[in-house]
Amino acid sequence: MTTSRPRLAAGASRLILAALTGLGASTLLLDGATAMSGRDGARATTERAASREAYFGDLHIHTQYSFDSFIYNVRTTPDDAYRYAKGEAIDLAGGSKIRISGAPLDFIAVTDHAEFLGVMPGANDPADPLSKTPVAESLRTGTQEERSKAWATIGGALVAGQRDPAIDDVPALRAAWSRIVEAAERHYEPGRLTTFAAYEYTSAPDRQNLHRNVIFRGRAPEQPFSALDSQNPEELWRWLDGLRAQGIEGIAIPHNMNGSDGRMFQRTTFDGGEIDREWAELRIRNEPIVEMSQVKGTSETHPLLSPNDEWAGFEQFPYRIGSNEPITVYAGGFVRDALLAGLQLEGAVGANPYKFGMIGATDTHNSAGPFEEARYFGKLGLLDNTFRSRGGTTPPNPAEVPSYDPKLPPVPGRWSAAGLAGVWAEDNSREAIFDAMRRKETFATSGPRMKVRFFAGTGFDETILSARDSVRAAYAGGVSMGGDLEAGEAAPAFFAWALRDPEAAWLDRLQIVKGWLENGEHREAVYDVACEGGAVPDPATHRCPQTRGSVDPATCAISSEVGASELRAVWRDPDYRPGTRAFYYVRVLEVPTCRWSTWDAIRNGREPHPALARTIQERAWSSPIWLTPRS
Repeated sequence: MTTSRPRLAAGASRLILAALTGLGASTLLLDGATAMSGRDGARATTERAASREAYFGDLHIHTQYSFDSFIYNVRTTPDDAYRYAKGEAIDLAGGSKIRISGAPLDFIAVTDHAEFLGVMPGANDPADPLSKTPVAESLRTGTQEERSKAWATIGGALVAGQRDPAIDDVPALRAAWSRIVEAAERHYEPGRLTTFAAYEYTSAPDRQNLHRNVIFRGRAPEQPFSALDSQNPEELWRWLDGLRAQGIEGIAIPHNMNGSDGRMFQRTTFDGGEIDREWAELRIRNEPIVEMSQVKGTSETHPLLSPNDEWAGFEQFPYRIGSNEPITVYAGGFVRDALLAGLQLEGAVGANPYKFGMIGATDTHNSAGPFEEARYFGKLGLLDNTFRSRGGTTPPNPAEVPSYDPKLPPVPGRWSAAGLAGVWAEDNSREAIFDAMRRKETFATSGPRMKVRFFAGTGFDETILSARDSVRAAYAGGVSMGGDLEAGEAAPAFFAWALRDPEAAWLDRLQIVKGWLENGEHREAVYDVACEGGAVPDPATHRCPQTRGSVDPATCAISSEVGASELRAVWRDPDYRPGTRAFYYVRVLEVPTCRWSTWDAIRNGREPHPALARTIQERAWSSPIWLTPRS
């Protein structure tokens, strides 16, 4: 039975209603909008939706206020993170300068770990009382063994979810949080750079990754809720509900489900209880989107979960958080599997806890996101700020390097140059971008700034491809990504569109991924719907011809004669079955390009590590559209 919840602020309740019911862009009433009835209201809403533009940002950035960043010699601040996002050069640990080579970002969130927030700078300052604790003294002046033990103390407290008076300091946390919020306000320039007050909730029981980034739409709370308050994410959701009742709107964004060993999207509650409607609504109300591509791997799906998907193994990272312990449980740890589980749970309890949209991010700990493959500079300060420490190349004399293993690259070598969040919003402001995330009109990229649109409807057909304003027609005749479409006997039309990043490679193919339940079993399929060069997918295999694009591994040069600048299609599911609940999302692939480790090898006269792929196919993913049977 669903229990009552606190009364919500009017604006927040409208957004929540839209998230829970899956209302499309054409029906969502945003804060400050004026309600209109009939045809005039529908026309005004469509006009507003059709004016949306694509904006790109990074919602997962760490600075010196994160305990791990500081230990790896990162001394940059939130101010530096915002300067980097605006296109300025900042310092990388070790002394070099880093700068975005392309356009500045549109939005950004600094998400320092709430656990031990701001403690390390104080512990390193001899004038600060925090520096007098045994742990701080060991970190600052101890031997290597003493520093290792001190670091293990911090890590152990985090994994156990227990406060340690020697390293946990509430005044330091509140002071650091205040500086983080003030920096976000100082750098917020609507129309140029949107900044959000944010932090990371770092729950990792038994090193199973249950981390979330918490993003606030406007006003921020006095201090964050951390995993030292509770490792149970359900308590984080209830805390967010409580803030919402006070007019403070925020969402949590799970990340690195690939490192959760099946726990991020498990089929029970945190404590092993049965999922009910109240729990499902609590979760999706507070977690409408997920971060499914970042430095520590891509969490779309795994080859063992999707054996018929040739592209399922993209940039996989196979370890639990902060360890060499391999992942052994894949169900519950990847996005596509969770979307399928959500369909099953919706049928059982009447609500879908996993009806989420998708974004990408970097999870940089350098105040600057390394999302450009050819200019990758690592993730963790001194740990991987040189090509040698990253380990993506073969040493000149492997026999002289005892740690070298040709079959197993070091952990930093498995990290990925990824990713970015894309949103479709009316303008570059906190309200517009946050509301886009709330309604799930978002997409993820592995780094390049490809633009993706996705619509479904019964009110348009193939003629939309030649319409003067196909986007306006799509909003008027259907729902956009993140929405629900009620489907009848006839298969609906899907309108998919992708535009290449002008600073990156050309596009290879446009795909639609489908998931559904058949006799209670998970089913999925991948359909190529548009191919570069004007080729047509094979009607039997639903595949484009083999990729023609090639890259020279000696120079990383790609052919300018292969690939598309734009791909678009109207598609109907050839296997559509009326009355079946299903989800669909777009995936677009570039032609092959060099992986960052290959770039490292070329620049430094080395060979790439033999266990690492020399090339990759960068990609982007839309949020899904869900089909529900007509009542």
